[in-house]
Amino acid sequence: MVDFRFGPVELYLVSLDGDRPAPAVIAALTDLVAAGTVNLLDFIVVSKAEDGTVTAIEIEEHADEYGAADLEFAALGVTGQEDIDEFAELIEPGTSAAVVALELAWAARLSSAVQASTAFPPGRRRARRRARQRRRVT
Repeated sequence: MVDFRFGPVELYLVSLDGDRPAPAVIAALTDLVAAGTVNLLDFIVVSKAEDGTVTAIEIEEHADEYGAADLEFAALGVTGQEDIDEFAELIEPGTSAAVVALELAWAARLSSAVQASTAFPPGRRRARRRARQRRRVT
């Protein structure tokens, strides 16, 4: 049986009102992490000046300043510079957004449970077999 270290990881670009996340956003993330629904991997505030200059600040390094002292990070450095650069292209000059990397912990738990309860690996192998059977019938 394969033991997965991480579940699916998704990157989100969240627009900000100003240059920092609202307290409600931090509270929601804190609740989701505490519930075990997601694991927070990165939270980077990306600002684009009017002249197009981009600044990226990793929030965990400035947690108190951003009101995020209660956020728990499961890992850091998942978001690469090319991810930040790609998302920065979507930010309008004079505004800020957050690049948030979340591990979908619920999906990792579900995948592990399914894998532990079956004699074959879940996923594409079984789906392909069914697709071949359907093509033969029609």
